[in-house]
Amino acid sequence: MPTLSQRVAGWLIARRVVLAGLALLAGVVAVERARHLEFSRSIDAMFDRTDPALVPYHRVARTFGSGEVLVVAYDDADLFSTAGIARLRTLTDRIAKLPGIAAATSLATTPLGDGIVDVAGNPAAAALVTLLEGYVVGTDRRTAAVVCVLAPAAGDGTQPGRGATIDTLRTLVADLPEGTVAGEPVMLRDGFAMLERDGDLLGTTAGLLAAAVLLVSFRSLRWLVAPLAVVLLALWTTRGVLALLGLRLTMVSTMLSAMVTVVAIGTVVHLIVEFRRQRSLGLPPEAALREALSILMWPIVGAIATDCIGFGSLLVSRVGPVHDFGLMTAIGAVMVLLAAAALVPFLALAGRFSSDPRRAWGEELLDLGLDRLVKRIVAQPWTILAVTAGVVAVAVSGMRWLEVETDYIRNFRRGSAVVRSYEMVETRLGGAGVWDVLVPTTDPPDAATLAAVARLERRLREEVIVPGADGGSAPGLTKVMSLADLLDALSPVKLADLERSRVGGWVVGGALALLRQREPRLTAALWGRDPDDGSAWLRVMLRSRERQPAAAKRAVIAGVRRIVAEEFPAAPDRPGGEVTGFFVLLAQLVDRLLADQWAAFLVATAGILLLLAVSLRSVVLALVALVPNALPIFLVLGMLGWIGEPVNMGTAMIAAVSMGLSVDSSIHYIVAFRRRLALDGAVEAALGVAHETAGRAMVFATLALVVGFLALLSSSFIPTVSFGALCCLTLTGGLAGNLVVLPVLLALVAPWLTPPRSMPSDGSTVSGPAPSPYTVAPATPETP
Repeated sequence: MPTLSQRVAGWLIARRVVLAGLALLAGVVAVERARHLEFSRSIDAMFDRTDPALVPYHRVARTFGSGEVLVVAYDDADLFSTAGIARLRTLTDRIAKLPGIAAATSLATTPLGDGIVDVAGNPAAAALVTLLEGYVVGTDRRTAAVVCVLAPAAGDGTQPGRGATIDTLRTLVADLPEGTVAGEPVMLRDGFAMLERDGDLLGTTAGLLAAAVLLVSFRSLRWLVAPLAVVLLALWTTRGVLALLGLRLTMVSTMLSAMVTVVAIGTVVHLIVEFRRQRSLGLPPEAALREALSILMWPIVGAIATDCIGFGSLLVSRVGPVHDFGLMTAIGAVMVLLAAAALVPFLALAGRFSSDPRRAWGEELLDLGLDRLVKRIVAQPWTILAVTAGVVAVAVSGMRWLEVETDYIRNFRRGSAVVRSYEMVETRLGGAGVWDVLVPTTDPPDAATLAAVARLERRLREEVIVPGADGGSAPGLTKVMSLADLLDALSPVKLADLERSRVGGWVVGGALALLRQREPRLTAALWGRDPDDGSAWLRVMLRSRERQPAAAKRAVIAGVRRIVAEEFPAAPDRPGGEVTGFFVLLAQLVDRLLADQWAAFLVATAGILLLLAVSLRSVVLALVALVPNALPIFLVLGMLGWIGEPVNMGTAMIAAVSMGLSVDSSIHYIVAFRRRLALDGAVEAALGVAHETAGRAMVFATLALVVGFLALLSSSFIPTVSFGALCCLTLTGGLAGNLVVLPVLLALVAPWLTPPRSMPSDGSTVSGPAPSPYTVAPATPETP
């Protein structure tokens, strides 16, 4: 009686035309739906959705109307002259009148007017310029900046898009010395435009490179078209499903195409190799395909299942893009299985021209190498294991030096516009790390609250320190500014004196009213009311260096939080001070990447172990399958620690993803090994057959995938580059592990395995003798 896999194989072949037609229809529908798939361009999408720091981050945008701020900066050696301030005023006025700009603030908009340049003769001008250093003027007194608050998106077409506003601003400063536009909206606009280009280009390039390898390997246009068709159908149906589910692409979604390509090509290559072997045994094309599908059905289903587990393990991540990437790639793996089932039978048998994949040039050398490798494994298993264990131990010891990448600028190539603009802010305006402290207050603020804010600022300036370049200490905050500083700079009476005065409240109230009248933009950025709950808040604007070690960033943030908690503790009747900002959120994000990586790896390992133990009906074989696939991951991560390469968003996903991908080959190898071992218990013969079948397919698939992944190295987004490079290394390491370490382990545990007398092609146990489908026979001449 036919087995389940034989019945399924026969059904797929008998209905191949109908299935191909349905696949084509599904592809057309998916392409139409995928047109509605969008990138998530929100900063929030990058972070842990449960992060409590997002609450005050949203409060800043609601209360101060400055959720989207741009900085237009340029160099002017004569800034502090009548002509220099006139140029700045002209630029500021032109920017303020642009559609999409709500407000523009610069050194030219202060209450002192042109008198701001008289820093030598006017104490008020000197105090105000000192206050605004790092905000609208550089510490070098020649870097001018215009702080632009973007108008809220109208959604009715009356306001231009953010991209149009940014392009207009860039046109305005294009002719100015070192003119640039920076800020979170610029980063988002440029970064996501870059990623969208990468998503299309890299997926296409990876597919073409892998296709070139397949064409050289099998020298058959039919077997070039088949895997590419599976890739395209799986990719478009994946995107269509994502659109139907209302999901959006994120910063790491550029790797989706590459991952779908990996799974699809690996699946089809195993079918190609087995189909070619069945043809060499003399079977006609349809019978050979039926036998190949029957033999490989359960290994392919198991491989796709492990892919889904590996990708799906990323769902435990609290980092938005990583979490979403896990869901998207798991859906993509399922689509590969469906696409292969629908397309491969039709494409393999359609037409009258030759259906046979041919042997690659030099494949005889591959056969010889695989045969010698089996003999070496059988002869020296313990030596191989000892060398492997030594290498892994040395590599793993480097993992203690693994660090996370906290410099967001390093996510982009140095020559990109995003990096150039941030470097100017970093070096000329006190640092690209922008964040805030929110302090609850009465409305209007009283003298006591403002004096308390002044004390808070003094402690922040004095107590938050980091190691300096000279080995000493340096301030951890390059800029601390609040409404208290603004009042101190413009008022002849200090806040400390007003706090002790009986009329201090009257004086502060009058000063605030005058300040709102003379400097409404800057005042509104430092004092406001939350429209959601009506609470009033003062804002302390902080700036720090973006480019500093992760430990230094953690220390700075912890220091600020400690001081804020001490100065403004929460009480039952009022909230305490809050620390937030992109600088804080990003630091927490990268801190969680490493922890999430190991959590996802453990989930992937446990899930795959359970699946293998059930499907192979052996815990021993399940453990054996995991070892050669885990070793390359530890080797690569240990190597990153040794060379001091920090972990970014791309490398943080490599452990779980690689485990899911590499174990695919182990499943094919173990099934082939067990099937041959079931005949007579001959370990060397079983290893030889496994190398001849699954091992050969591993080599072709890994070669195609590594070459395809090289396309990711050209990405403009550095995490994508890192992911591509590490995937190449782990896939190559997985190939070595499955061809060397896995056979050694199988040879050692073979005496404890109790193979049945024979196994049919679907892997189920039956009684009675049966011919092996992996009997090696001399190859018959292939049809050219």
